[in-house]
Amino acid sequence: MPYRRTENVVRRLAEREQSILDAAGAIAAEAGMGAVQIAAVAERTDIAAGTVYRYFPSKTDLIADIISVAAERELGAMRAAADAAPGPLSALAACIATFAARALQERRLAWAVIAEPVDADIDALRLAFRRRLAAELETRIKTAMRYRHLPDQDASVAAPAIIGALMEGLFGPLAPPLTADPGAVREAVQGATLFCLRALGVMDARARGLIAQYKLP
Repeated sequence: MPYRRTENVVRRLAEREQSILDAAGAIAAEAGMGAVQIAAVAERTDIAAGTVYRYFPSKTDLIADIISVAAERELGAMRAAADAAPGPLSALAACIATFAARALQERRLAWAVIAEPVDADIDALRLAFRRRLAAELETRIKTAMRYRHLPDQDASVAAPAIIGALMEGLFGPLAPPLTADPGAVREAVQGATLFCLRALGVMDARARGLIAQYKLP
């Protein structure tokens, strides 16, 4: 009779896999994706390196899962915030502000997951994540345009431009240093969101009103 894993065994295996992913994500948040090494993850989780390799045959496989998990988490948060908004333009503002706020909460991890150069295979995964982010914004921009809340424009150009502005302005190498002060974080999120809404053609007074009603996560 073939061996069948019990529910307890399946649960323990899943928990171990999650602990490995959590440790790898913590290392990326502290020191960047380049610091994510199998030996370092094994040490942090107190698991043998050989066991880590059973779950993730290579470092690239491990990093791929870090990026995949982060992508689903961030896109889910953006969609939830936008879907809860009262209208298309509010949804767009919430989508932008949510991305900005969450990125600032973990700046190092955001850079590691979205843009930090490591190798070609991982860069391809990051590019796919950025495309999904841009696609989500493009959908929100097109909806706002359809309801005449935005001037006509090429949303396929505007959406990635917004992602680029947020990356460079908030957590890329050119981003200014930011303290842990909640007020400074709030101002940075509001300023970045205001810039993006203005760039898309939202009148200043209305853009400020949209931002004022947004609650930081």
